[in-house]
Amino acid sequence: MLKMEREGVLLLFLVFFALELKSLHMGGGVQAAVTLPPEDKPLTRQFYKKHNTCANVEAFVRHQVTLFWLQDKSITAKLLKLLYSDCMVNGCDASILLDGPNSEKIAPQNSGLGGFEVIDKIKFVIEDRCPGAVSCADILNLATRDALHLAGAPSYPVFLGRRDGMQSYAAWVDLPSPSISWESALAYFQSKGGHTMGKTNCSYILDRLYKFNNTGKPDRTLRKPVLQDLRKQCPRQLHGQSNPLVYLNPDNGRDYKFTNTYYSRVLASESILAVDQQLRFGGDTYQLIEEYAGSFENFRKQFALSISRMGGLKVLTGNKGEIRRHCRFPN
Repeated sequence: MLKMEREGVLLLFLVFFALELKSLHMGGGVQAAVTLPPEDKPLTRQFYKKHNTCANVEAFVRHQVTLFWLQDKSITAKLLKLLYSDCMVNGCDASILLDGPNSEKIAPQNSGLGGFEVIDKIKFVIEDRCPGAVSCADILNLATRDALHLAGAPSYPVFLGRRDGMQSYAAWVDLPSPSISWESALAYFQSKGGHTMGKTNCSYILDRLYKFNNTGKPDRTLRKPVLQDLRKQCPRQLHGQSNPLVYLNPDNGRDYKFTNTYYSRVLASESILAVDQQLRFGGDTYQLIEEYAGSFENFRKQFALSISRMGGLKVLTGNKGEIRRHCRFPN
């Protein structure tokens, strides 16, 4: 059985965080800023070095991520999805990593998540060098940053000092479906505070290909050559087959490179997911799509800022939570 390896709605996450930042520059500072929940104690640069608990943690993480990435380029997409699934549900507390019969991993929205073995290995190495010091939440944030950088993204600063959550429940998971409207997606992200690589299952796009909005016809916003290609990969009836995977950004294919070509595909009506294609028809969102498609450097900078901000959502600090000895189990 093929596993699902999708990015959720990361493109939307980036666009709507960018809209918030835009409002900061246009006089909406207070309203936009409150979407990032306050922390008991702020995260800091070089937290473990300042506290003399694990000064070389970033080097340890970077080395292990590089070893994995050289063998499997897809770990960038997997770790990015893992971080998103963690932070956007109950905050960046590594609760997504916890095993259990009713944990977040079991939720349908998290089917096919990957990258856990990367975090397990990094945690094993760090526990050997700095026992009981570094949280799984910080490891996940650092590992994602390093994997993104290896794929071509900018290397942004990761503020540290998170602690790990002690509970994880599938009922918490309210991640939006890939078929959500962009208006609903905007409301979702506003309540919480893109797809540049990866794959999605055919089951998430069959509606677009054959019976969009119960019309019995395909989504007319999807260009015909793309529609024909996707129909070859995703037949109307799977007839007991496994749920096939298609690339969210075919321009990247198996390279899993960090590029802005996904935004160009939105403008060309070639997005795989309907929720991404709908961004073309929003006022502010269309302007941002044009900006990102036209300037890779602007996209890189905005992506780094947005991911960095996401890493601060509802973090546990101070005496809250714990430093897990093993990322899959609470102490």
